[in-house]
Amino acid sequence: MKIRQKDCVCEIPQHAAVLGDERASNAAPRVESGPIAVLPESHDDSTRGGSEVFRSAVSDAGGVITELNENTRGLIWLSYKKSAELGEVLASNPQLTWVQLPWAGVDAYADVLAASARPGLVFTSAKGSYAQPVAEHALGMTLALMRLFPRRARAQSWDAVPKGISLYRKNVTIIGAGGIARELIRLLQPFDVRITIVRRSAGQVPGAFSTVTTDRLKKVLPESDVVIIAAALTPDTTHLIGAQELALMKPSAVLVNIARGPLVDSAALVEALNQERILGAAMDVTEPEPLPDGHPLWSARNVLITPHMADTPDMTAPLLADRISTNVAAFLSGKPFVGVVDTEAGY
Repeated sequence: MKIRQKDCVCEIPQHAAVLGDERASNAAPRVESGPIAVLPESHDDSTRGGSEVFRSAVSDAGGVITELNENTRGLIWLSYKKSAELGEVLASNPQLTWVQLPWAGVDAYADVLAASARPGLVFTSAKGSYAQPVAEHALGMTLALMRLFPRRARAQSWDAVPKGISLYRKNVTIIGAGGIARELIRLLQPFDVRITIVRRSAGQVPGAFSTVTTDRLKKVLPESDVVIIAAALTPDTTHLIGAQELALMKPSAVLVNIARGPLVDSAALVEALNQERILGAAMDVTEPEPLPDGHPLWSARNVLITPHMADTPDMTAPLLADRISTNVAAFLSGKPFVGVVDTEAGY
């Protein structure tokens, strides 16, 4: 949407960041500020529009952009595919004190974070920045599954069998307590659902009917009509939903994953779908990814697959630019960063 003011056309942001508990982090120590490099020169399609929008975000917040040299203290890294290259940059530039990563999830950088962690170096991510478009996608997938859209869309003859489930007043379990979960709580309000949040640490999430820790996941699955995965991928959460968890779900329940593919055991999911042990599954992320042609998940019963498109570059670029501006201002002023990465926890 655009609005005209005098002689200029100004963009009205489509989305805004939604933060979890990490409104701003005081855990990270104040770091030495200085010039900021924006790398790599050739980056991913995920940062469509070129690096200029992100360079402008640095400048608009008062940052000085420089080529990487001995005086550089900050680094804006725009690629999730080139994690090994980031590791090389960090190893050869011990003067860096702050690195901004482009994605909410940092599992692609796990090895780099482990190898590069040191006192005086802070990593920040885009956690919370993309919550609104991703939550919107999750809601759409949920409704599509419950109304059997995958089956209806593939039908080539009139199917008069009256099937479909309403979302109203159902039990919705959301695994994760970050920005996506918080935005889903807001989006689900008109449906009068009963929301249970499953999270790693204790603490009630506002708007949820109940909040439980991950060790109680199997306790809440049998009562869940909808299970939405919005958790970070770590060694502890790999295959968080496997054969045992799927067996606990209702035959009328649906599973939605908009987080990371390896959170779900794909083989177990295919079996559960084809044996009609759950009603359906919607995956924006898969294991493996990209999902190869001919993979059994493509032809599983009542499955909906989108190719990691819960958000698009047109949606994420302005949100990442805003996070960069916020953290550049924090970097220069010594105020708390937003989205500080816990290198030990992995998110």
